Amino acid sequence: MAVTRTFSIIKPDATRRNLTGAVTKMLEEAGLRVVASKRIRMTREQAEGFYAVHKERPFFGELVEFMTSEPVVVQVLEGEDAVARNRAVMGATNPAEAAPGTIRREYALSIGENTVHGSDSDENAAIEIAFFFKPEEIVG
Repeated sequence: MAVTRTFSIIKPDATRRNLTGAVTKMLEEAGLRVVASKRIRMTREQAEGFYAVHKERPFFGELVEFMTSEPVVVQVLEGEDAVARNRAVMGATNPAEAAPGTIRREYALSIGENTVHGSDSDENAAIEIAFFFKPEEIVG
């Protein structure tokens, strides 16, 4: 398997509860390495642009409000098959359906406040990484 990169967001529900370190520890224990990280306050324009794929969905406005409500931590993660590895440690979107020991089972409050975002493919990882990071900010 190849070492690849993926994108992760530690969402407002987690930063508000001071879980950044705990979530990052779980990512690292799953074999992912943080090669870029920054805590930001996502602007409305960033949130609308990042989640544009959901623009026509009924939850879009609520999602944008949530993602701009508190700081988030955006990260580039690197490891063997990073997208799949990250998605496995995140767990199912619904924390009630997430496997024990996953981030969402341990920390998510609800389907909407589900602690983390992770890229769903290598192609989307590249797009999402470029949305928040310049190449020189990734120091793997």
